[in-house]
Amino acid sequence: MLIRLETQWLLMVALIATRVAALLWLAPLFTLGKIPNRVLVLMIIIFSAGLASLNPAGISEEALAAGHLYTASGWVLAAFHELVIGLIMAFGLHCAFAAFSFGGRLLDQQIGFGVASLINPGNNEQESLLGTALLAVGVLTFFLLDGHLMVVKSVAQSLQWFPVGRSIGELPLGPIVAQFGLMFSLGVVLVAPVVAALLMVDVAMAMAARTMPQMNIFMLSIPVKIIVGLLLLAASTAFMPGVLRRIYESIFAYWASLVS
Repeated sequence: MLIRLETQWLLMVALIATRVAALLWLAPLFTLGKIPNRVLVLMIIIFSAGLASLNPAGISEEALAAGHLYTASGWVLAAFHELVIGLIMAFGLHCAFAAFSFGGRLLDQQIGFGVASLINPGNNEQESLLGTALLAVGVLTFFLLDGHLMVVKSVAQSLQWFPVGRSIGELPLGPIVAQFGLMFSLGVVLVAPVVAALLMVDVAMAMAARTMPQMNIFMLSIPVKIIVGLLLLAASTAFMPGVLRRIYESIFAYWASLVS
């Protein structure tokens, strides 16, 4: 009996580690900065062992009764389900923080920074200038507000709401689609004042080009839009806390609607 309990605990740690690895390995909280793989693997193992110890009943009763977890094929199938659950949870994080990148890219196109790009060493992809800056601010604010502790708490609660060994066929698709659409709406709301002001600058420049055709409005509009855009972006930070709160709350609301 003692050996069976130890085996069950090890199986639970391995399955929880699969869910946690999919979540942490792809989360923008860790891909923004390059964390050594050994450190990340050690974090996943320690975190999973702690969750398994704090949630001794975290395995689905149906899976234990059927005994599928003690067979090779059953364990592989359960690991696949945990991997999918972790990916779906990571998708919620990605969509929330992608609002910063989407809003920054939209600003880049309006201001004129779209011709320039940065290489993100975390994912080796080109990213926008303001998008990278807004994403860094969003991640920093998330940690300052103890959002990482809420992530730990939500992952622990997911083991109670959606225990290990439960089929992924019970996951709803509605919250996934809603979270994807929320990325675009919140990204626009985040930079809406600056985008609206830059649109008025474009209208003013167009009127000036019609009334004073001898002026090179194109060359004049470039520094004007950069100065106006950056100044308004700095001024609009006073109104961003409400949007940031909505972005962060969408992560945990998405997880709660997904696994509850």
